[in-house]
Amino acid sequence: MTSPEVPEKVTFCGQTIDLTRYNMYESMDRELSSLAYFHSTTMLTIKRANRYFPIIVPILKANGVPEDFKYLAVVESHLDPRIVSPARAAGMWQFLESAGREYGLTITPSVDERYNVARATEAACRYLKDAYNKYGDWASAAASYNAGMGRISGAFASQRETSVLNLWLVEETARYVYRILATKLIFENPQKYGFSLRPRDLYAPISCDEVTVSAGIPDLVSFAKSHDITYADLKRFNPWLRDSKLISNGRSYTILIPRKQDLYYTSPNRTVYDQRWVTK
Repeated sequence: MTSPEVPEKVTFCGQTIDLTRYNMYESMDRELSSLAYFHSTTMLTIKRANRYFPIIVPILKANGVPEDFKYLAVVESHLDPRIVSPARAAGMWQFLESAGREYGLTITPSVDERYNVARATEAACRYLKDAYNKYGDWASAAASYNAGMGRISGAFASQRETSVLNLWLVEETARYVYRILATKLIFENPQKYGFSLRPRDLYAPISCDEVTVSAGIPDLVSFAKSHDITYADLKRFNPWLRDSKLISNGRSYTILIPRKQDLYYTSPNRTVYDQRWVTK
């Protein structure tokens, strides 16, 4: 077992962060060591990124949010769109119900857009832009995603600091930004940290047709069969459908129907999102 190398500096959202101070070096060392030797989860997340970064990154860019925030989604959920935390935060961006509704997500017994990757990414962008407008830097916005703007603002005021990395915070939040930075370093050079993947190891993007519905669907099993897919695949590709029926309440929803030719790993549609992830 080899200790991962900690760089002297790292960039995040265009800002250079000096890691030579003892506490910053040791914080980064802790997160790099944790991720580098948490082999199975880190490797699975790199595989998933090949499928989900092509969805997330264009939405970040379209909303003026730096691309580095794709690593926040990695930290939050390991890019699992169906995950639920013990605190009941849900989906890839781990919104609580209250925050999800505040940032425009529909949450009802039959629909929960926290599990909709595209819609939840848009909501995360709205939050992050609000936080950036409040603090003026993206690292503080990232920390507030974990702790909430109230706690970060209170810490700035009580400790009379201007950098979020100089604040004394609860352990989870104190580690949070460094975990994002460590994730970025590993994703930008997996081989350096012991991860060796071939192109065929990455999870392939799966093309989908979009079906817009403006009325309720009383039976999603019948809906799936009418589109020549299984009910299981309907739920896998649309985890925001939380019941066996869809109650629209006057709203329109876009349902993804996976294309059959992409459901098999014999499909020629195998792309590599980032060539740095794979060995030559």
